[in-house]
Amino acid sequence: MSNVLLFIILENIIELRHSYGCIYLYKPGLFTYQLKSYLLIPYSLTFAPSIINPKLKNDMQLPGQTNFYKGKVRDVYTIADKYMVMIVSDRISAFDVVLPKPIPYKGQVLNQIAAQFLDATKDIVPNWMISVPLPNATIGYKCETYPVEMVVRGNLTGHAWRTYKSGKRELCGITMPDGMKENDFFAKPILTPTTKAHEGHDEDISREEIISSGLINKDEYEQLEKYALAIFERGREMAKARGLILVDTKYEFGKIGNTIYLIDEIHTPDSSRYFYMEGYEVRQKNGEQQRQLSKEFVREWLMENGFQGKDGQQVPEMTEEVVGQISERYIELYEVVTGKTFIKHDVNHAEEERKLAEAINKLNQ
Repeated sequence: MSNVLLFIILENIIELRHSYGCIYLYKPGLFTYQLKSYLLIPYSLTFAPSIINPKLKNDMQLPGQTNFYKGKVRDVYTIADKYMVMIVSDRISAFDVVLPKPIPYKGQVLNQIAAQFLDATKDIVPNWMISVPLPNATIGYKCETYPVEMVVRGNLTGHAWRTYKSGKRELCGITMPDGMKENDFFAKPILTPTTKAHEGHDEDISREEIISSGLINKDEYEQLEKYALAIFERGREMAKARGLILVDTKYEFGKIGNTIYLIDEIHTPDSSRYFYMEGYEVRQKNGEQQRQLSKEFVREWLMENGFQGKDGQQVPEMTEEVVGQISERYIELYEVVTGKTFIKHDVNHAEEERKLAEAINKLNQ
C-alpha cells in the first residue's frame, strides 16, 4: 500500500482506540474495512461503524471533563477520571445499526426506568448511580468494567429458544431439559454469560471458560452470579406487581478497589424482555405467541420492511407517523413497567449543560 493511499485513509479516521491488543480506527459510515499487515506494527487495524462526531467535538464541555465517548445511543462524559455522566439520547439502534431519526422521549423513558430499578436494588448490591439531574441523564461512579455481561433467563425465549430449537441442549455450559416449548419457564432461572465482541454480536461463554481463561477470578465470578440472580428475582417480584413477567435480561458489573458495583441500565425494555402475565398460561397451552413488552416491535417493523442489517439492505423510510408511533410505544412501556404517568420534559441544550455542571460541582463540595 502506498504512503499516499495510507495518508488518504488515515485522514478520514475520527477516533483511535487501543483495546485488548488491537487498535481500532473508527470511521464514519456503515461498513467495516480490515487493514492487515500493511503497517509494520504488532496490531490489527480495523475500521468499524461509528456515529462519533466526525469533527471530534463534544456536545458539551463539563467541569473537570477528562474524556468523552459517543456510543450508538448514549453520550458518556468522564469527570476527573472518577465520575461518569451518561446521557441517554433519543437515538435508536437495531440490528447493530443506528436508525436515521431519533425517537422523542426514548432517552428519558430508558433513563428513568433504569433509575427506578437501580434505586430498588441498591440493598442487594451497590450501584454506580449517584444522581439523576435530568430526565435523560445520570451521574455515577466510573468503575473498572468486568469483560462479561451476565444474562439471566427465566424462560426459554429468544437466543435460548433458537439454540434449543436447533437440537442443542446446552447453552453457555448450562444443560436445558428435553420436552420444553418456546416461552416455557425454566425450573429456576439460568445464567448464560456473554463476552463483548469488538464487532458484531456478543459471544456466548461458559462459567468454566470465564474462570479458566482468567477473565474473572473464581471468587469474584461467583459473587457476580449471586448478585445477578438476586437482582433478577427482585425484578421478577416488581414485574409481577405490575402484571408482568420478567423473561430475561442482562446485567453489567464493575468494581472500584475491591467493591463490586452494578453498572449501566437495568430492567429497561432495551435490555430486558417482559411478557404480560394475563393470558400467559392460555397462550402457552394453545401454542400461541406471548404478548411481549420490549423493543421487539421496532425490529419487527424493520423486518416487515425488508431490513435486518445485512449488507445491501436499506433502512426503510422513517416517516413522522412511524417515529411518533415508536415514541408512543416507548411511553406506554414506561407507564406499564413503572406504574407511573409519563411526564414529557423538553430541556434545551443550554439548560442541560447548566444543570449537569451544577450537579457535578456538588460532587466536590
